[in-house]
Order: sequence, then C-alpha cells, then structure tokens
Amino acid sequence: MREAHVNELVELLQLERLEDNLFRGQSRDIGTRFVFGGQVLGQALSAAQQTVDPSREAHSLHAYFLRAGDIDAPIVYSVERARDGGTFSSRRVLAIQHGQPILNGSISFQVPEKGFEHQTAMPEVPAPEDVEPMRPLPADELSKLPVKLQRWLGIDGPFEFRLVWPRDEMHPVKRPPIQHIWFRLAAPISDSPVLHRALLAYASDFHLIGTATLPHGISYLTHNVQMASLDHALWFHRPFRVDDWLLYSFDSPTAQGGRGLARGQIFDRAGRLVASTAQEGLIRLRGE
Repeated sequence: MREAHVNELVELLQLERLEDNLFRGQSRDIGTRFVFGGQVLGQALSAAQQTVDPSREAHSLHAYFLRAGDIDAPIVYSVERARDGGTFSSRRVLAIQHGQPILNGSISFQVPEKGFEHQTAMPEVPAPEDVEPMRPLPADELSKLPVKLQRWLGIDGPFEFRLVWPRDEMHPVKRPPIQHIWFRLAAPISDSPVLHRALLAYASDFHLIGTATLPHGISYLTHNVQMASLDHALWFHRPFRVDDWLLYSFDSPTAQGGRGLARGQIFDRAGRLVASTAQEGLIRLRGE
C-alpha cells in the first residue's frame, strides 16, 4: 500500500506541460480540508525546474501561500524566466486555481561549484531504528473526528515518520518548542536529484508550523484553534536521498500576533546538513 502511495506522489509531481512556461498539476486528497501546502511547493519547484538548463540545480525556494487550494480542481503553474546569468538562474512561479493565485514564489538555481564549507552539528538523537514508528490513533478516538481528518490520521502515506519525542496530538501538553523527527520515503525511487528535491519540498511542510504550538498545549486537532501556513522558505545545501532516513530538527523562536515562526534543519544519516527551512504560520484562537 505504501509503495502505491509513493508511486502516486511521484506521478503527482510530473506536471503536464501546456506551453513553454505553463504547466498543469493535479491534486491528491490526503485528508486535509484544502490542498496540502507541500504539494504546491513540490509542483512549483517541478515546474520551474523544467524551464532551467538541467546542469543548474535548485538551491533556494521562497513562497507565499495566498489562498487555500481546491483539492478537486487542477492547478496551473505559470513560470516567469526572470534571469539566466553565468552561473545562476532565477524563476518566479504563480500557482493558479479558478483564475486566482493560490501561491507565488521565487526559486533560484545554480551551476554546482566548489567553495568554502562549514555546518552546524546534527543533534545527538537515537538512530531511526531505535525510535518507535508512529502509532495510529485508537479506533474509538479516531471515530470521533471528521471523516476527512480520519483519512489524514489513518492513511499509510508515502512518507514514514518517527518522532524522537512522541506527542499526543489529541491531548497535547505544554513543552519547549523543539522537536526531532526522522523521516523517509516509504519505497525506493530513481536516482534523479530533481525528483528528490521536489519530494523534499513536499515533505518539508510536515510538522514545521506545528512546532510553534508546542509551548501552548495545543495542536491542529484542538477544536478552537485555526492554523494555516503563510509562507515557506527552503534551502538545499548538499545532495541527499529522500528514500533514506533524514533527520528533521525543528525549533520555534517566537509566536505573537496570531502568528508563529518555525525553523528546520534537515540532516542525512551521516550528519551532513542537506537542507534548511523556515515558515511563518497563522495560529489563531477562535471564540468558543
């Protein structure tokens, strides 16, 4: 079942080319109310990559989520070829549904080159084999939730996650805004670095803004809490494979004004820092 979900996700990121700079993607209903933000990020990156010389690799992505996406409608990606320099290329991407933009973003590409290197150390955490797999919610608790949310929590998705410090999303308790999560694609895929980057863009949206809720004893399942991603930044540092274990290390330095900020660092098993992320999200307490 997981392998089928992996194949479906890989296919989802293979966009239909309509014109030189125009692409169309479909959506996958994973149980969220609206299109999952990571899907739009991965597809936007995939669209931009198709307009760049294959020798140039994406190194940064910055995007704003403008509107919630409709799961039942295709998404059109319009790519503007902003600049092609000697070693860098810049692209602007607009994701459109029902005639309105749902995401705009900028993506930069570079011809690989040698340079100075340093990085922060990977946190000392147990190996993924020593961390318990995530357990599904008990059937009686799952049945109390909306049908779409049951699908989100009950599905065997294309990614496997193992939380170093497990958390009960149904009954959250206050704790520091730090978490470490091992993750990997649930089945092997081809060696294409382009595909691995698009899949990492997809997965980078999981658990990120949720880190900002940890000090407050709430979660996305808390009935009077409204949460939504507002923007997303992603930097690729070194080669990696998403079908091997990666450690996603999160922290949230601040929350205020109905918004929370979260940051992430992604390491491979060898301790190399392969990517970094940042995201601000809406975290609003609604009236009872």
